[in-house]
Amino acid sequence: MLRLSHVALLLALSPVLLFNTPAFAQPAKPAGAKRIQAETKALQAAVDAFKAKNAALEKQGKDGTDPRLIADVEVFPKAADWILRHAEFYKPSYVAQTFKALQIGRDRLKELTSAKAGKPVAPSWTTTTGTTIRGYVSQVDGSVQPYAITLPKGVNPKAGKRWPLHLKLHGRAGQMNEVDFIRRHEGKPVPKEQTWIQLDVFGRTNNAFRWSGETDVFEALADVQRRFRIDRQRITLWGFSMGGAGAWHLGLHHPSKWSSVGPGAGFVDFYNYQKVTKKLPDYQHRALRIYDAVGYALNAYDVPVCTYGGENDAQLVASTATVAVAKRLGVEIKLLIGPGVGHKFHPDTYKEFMAFHLDKAATGRKRYPGQRDIRFMTYTLKYNQCEWLTIEEMETPYKPAIVTASIDKQTGDLKLTTRNIGVMQIGRDVAQNIVIDGKKLRLADAAESLLPGVYFEKGDKDWVTIDYQTSRNFTSNPNLQKRHDLQGPIDDAFMKKFVCVQGTGKAWSAENDAWAKWTLSRFEKNFDKWLRGKVPVVKDSELTSEMIANSNIVLFGDPGSNSVLAKVIADLPVKWTKKGIEVAGKTYDPKSHGLSLIYPNPLNKQKYVVINSGHTFQEDAFKASNSWLFPRLGDIAVQKFEKDAKTAGYTETVQWADIFDSGWQLPVTKPKAE
Repeated sequence: MLRLSHVALLLALSPVLLFNTPAFAQPAKPAGAKRIQAETKALQAAVDAFKAKNAALEKQGKDGTDPRLIADVEVFPKAADWILRHAEFYKPSYVAQTFKALQIGRDRLKELTSAKAGKPVAPSWTTTTGTTIRGYVSQVDGSVQPYAITLPKGVNPKAGKRWPLHLKLHGRAGQMNEVDFIRRHEGKPVPKEQTWIQLDVFGRTNNAFRWSGETDVFEALADVQRRFRIDRQRITLWGFSMGGAGAWHLGLHHPSKWSSVGPGAGFVDFYNYQKVTKKLPDYQHRALRIYDAVGYALNAYDVPVCTYGGENDAQLVASTATVAVAKRLGVEIKLLIGPGVGHKFHPDTYKEFMAFHLDKAATGRKRYPGQRDIRFMTYTLKYNQCEWLTIEEMETPYKPAIVTASIDKQTGDLKLTTRNIGVMQIGRDVAQNIVIDGKKLRLADAAESLLPGVYFEKGDKDWVTIDYQTSRNFTSNPNLQKRHDLQGPIDDAFMKKFVCVQGTGKAWSAENDAWAKWTLSRFEKNFDKWLRGKVPVVKDSELTSEMIANSNIVLFGDPGSNSVLAKVIADLPVKWTKKGIEVAGKTYDPKSHGLSLIYPNPLNKQKYVVINSGHTFQEDAFKASNSWLFPRLGDIAVQKFEKDAKTAGYTETVQWADIFDSGWQLPVTKPKAE
């Protein structure tokens, strides 16, 4: 579900399951809230005590309980905590569901604590046939996040058999939280026709699997792959409504990860879906290319896609539009239309849809080096891999970067044509000889290295082989090239581990400092509610070298109040004094203007530093539609702020914003329209 008027969620293998339109009004806490709170605290305290005991055993070199099993317990008090925190008892039944979730947590903890010391723990839920809730600790914020796993009969993690997997993305449901997610899945029987393992991700609720919701998909998948023997060549990705939008997005951005992709309905672009006719500001318009999946239709060449829409469904256009674009590019996408139905699966068409994906899973993707004939396009280094190809650097961000490749049947050479590529890595075993834009090179002649790939750089005239680790000094990144996970925009910092840093010193500007504190508070509130985790916050005096080494750091305040900002400001592309903030040749009054930016951290150039910003879209976007969850400030922005007497907050007006070029510099001229 993506629009409030189209609420649907396809669960398990049932072809039609519809839910009521969500109400976003906050319900009151129920009469049983105090008891829920007490039981939640008691269970969490017991879990924490068990975790501490387990950590002590690990420190002594003794066998402790697998931390993943502890996460399988902790996810239940977390669910109860969050439903209380945000008063999300949308129906009276949520009270009983919360108590049931807490009871499951208590039962699981009892299993763990009753195990004999030194004995491997194999709790009952780990091999239960049917659906169970599991948990994992997210690298993003240290929060415990749930997912559901459905096991057919005969799954034994210790056996040698590798199982195919269906990764299923849910539709939007405004009344879904962790408690409701548990209710929908825990204890459900496995459908009789299911012969695969199924993963249903939570995705941090309703965000179309964007940002940390996207990270959730891959973290949950990685957790399943650690627990069970999954055949990585036979992973089916599919979903309906919001799940369909997620399948378009993740399927076309990561085409080599799936044996097939099945988007049902959903949306594939912003302008048409939201009927917006006026072009957004350039720094927002270009950033739409991160998630507008229709622009990645070429990548359907690299993965089988079967899409579905109801004949009378307004969201059918997502399928027909992407199929049409792919056809113009010479790429086939199978389209199924449910006769006479709206926003749901037609039972007969659903069977055909599933048969397509089961057939592709039976065959599976080719083993390494995989498919050599590829056509791959991206607009951002965030999505830079296809089979044996990795695009390491682009010439211009947010313009099409394209690689097409095929084997010459007569010579055996791998021939590539490229566009907007600066540096790329090619798997060492993909071919003996390679021809890039007419220049012939030998992979065997590449510098000796233990790396699995060979790096090629587009020189002034021709492509050349380079030792990327040395020539680009990959560790320190002295040339400040945009790279994968270091390409912006501001919102990208919150897809990986991050920590927010508050200043403790005396601010240069009391007005600017107050705005910065409010900005952090707003981010904490929105992240907690809409992305289901607590924002990690430390004081500037508490920032450690370990945090700098492993986290994106997000600095709030000014160089007077925040000592970390004072350390790095000289290495950022701005000048900040007590009198003004100078950006791109213009000076702004810090008493009424705030600076936000993302940049390689001068203290660790493999990570980001962010100044005075959380996510750049706010609560209204979460409430409206997933398609509104796109970046608002690019890589760098100056906003005018004014006190809002009604809300006790601020109103913000963007005065200037832009996107850094591939070398993290502000472009001299604006890129031409495509």
